[in-house]
Amino acid sequence: MKIAIVGASAGIGLEITRLALERGHEVTTLSRRRVSLPDQARLKRVQGSATNPHDVRVTVEGADAILVTLGVKSPFATTLFSDSARLLLQVIKETGSSPMLLVLTGFGTGDSWGYNSLPMKLMFTLLLKKVYADKSEQERVIADGYPRWEIVRPGRLTNGAMTGRYRVLDQLVEGMKVGAISRSDVAHFMVAQAEHPTCLGKYVTLTY
Repeated sequence: MKIAIVGASAGIGLEITRLALERGHEVTTLSRRRVSLPDQARLKRVQGSATNPHDVRVTVEGADAILVTLGVKSPFATTLFSDSARLLLQVIKETGSSPMLLVLTGFGTGDSWGYNSLPMKLMFTLLLKKVYADKSEQERVIADGYPRWEIVRPGRLTNGAMTGRYRVLDQLVEGMKVGAISRSDVAHFMVAQAEHPTCLGKYVTLTY
């Protein structure tokens, strides 16, 4: 299948790119920096911006699935996530296609905020509040504007190995324990869902 990855130069996006290629998919990536993988016939790299209409259109054209794994390094206020979501939906509409859309955010966005532990709430309030506010808006834009989506909310990310063994929680329950998960295992879940979606229209929490 054809997979487009928006935000692919590092972290989960890069792990997804590696795994999707290993599984034999055709992959197109969009990122500001060049994706640091060897050249190969099934990999097309678009160096550009998730808020540039031309760059997004070239990336997602003909895709069966679009995986959005954008990130920022700064804790300051941003509109990258919501702006890119609006543009992506506009481009999808213009192309007349209906690809599967998987969007990576994080546990603590939207209505999951209240289910975080007290230490995590303090960390979000001090360090990530503004970033997660825009990620929450990104989720709203996607859920309200497109029918074929999954929102992926991992717990605390690590650089651990891929295990393929983790919990997939599609409901918020009082007292739920959400801890760490490796970036590689988040990539494993997202590629598997691109291939065979089982959580359409759901907000999925990933943790060990």
